[in-house]
Amino acid sequence: MIRVFIADDHPLIREGFKKLIDKEVDITVVGEASDSDRIVQFFRDHDCDVLVLDINMPGKGGLEVLQDIKRWHPNLKVLILSIYPEEQFAVRALRAGAVGYITKESAPEELVKAIRKVHQGGRYISETVAEHLAREVNSSRKREPHEALSPREFQVFHMLGQGKTVQEIAHELSLSLSTVNTYRRRILEKTGLKSNAEIIHYAIKNKLVE
Repeated sequence: MIRVFIADDHPLIREGFKKLIDKEVDITVVGEASDSDRIVQFFRDHDCDVLVLDINMPGKGGLEVLQDIKRWHPNLKVLILSIYPEEQFAVRALRAGAVGYITKESAPEELVKAIRKVHQGGRYISETVAEHLAREVNSSRKREPHEALSPREFQVFHMLGQGKTVQEIAHELSLSLSTVNTYRRRILEKTGLKSNAEIIHYAIKNKLVE
């Protein structure tokens, strides 16, 4: 039996996944969480076979939580669930320790297929992402400035690149304004950009936002 934990801040999505998984005889949901604190709480004392993790979680972001959990459970299979197109976040998620990446626009049955594949030791990624990873391994290319950002910094950077204000980001990520401003300052320092307008231009130029 494949034991699955579902972490997503939207109750309807969690319920939908549980109903989908309940139809499978070889997969069972052993827990769920709506925020990063509850994920951490579960994995301090328990484990499972596959964690389905939303990349956008209140509190710590999904990629930050992923790194914490992998330190406690290095063999845990983590499947990232995201609203973002894979070309924007998939490689970063895989670098952080995930073994699969699936968008919320995917067909429901694709989630079941992905759970089985990563549980068997495989990766669930598209050919495009696989090719990108191969190029990184075989290339001595210079890293882009945004690649130096931490998972949370990149999340804030991405939202700034979409034109969101600091207030909107703080609300969506359940963070204080001062915390978001601190991330923004680090982003500007690491990328050499000077303003939100430059962040937006950079993000569009590098196809990091749609």
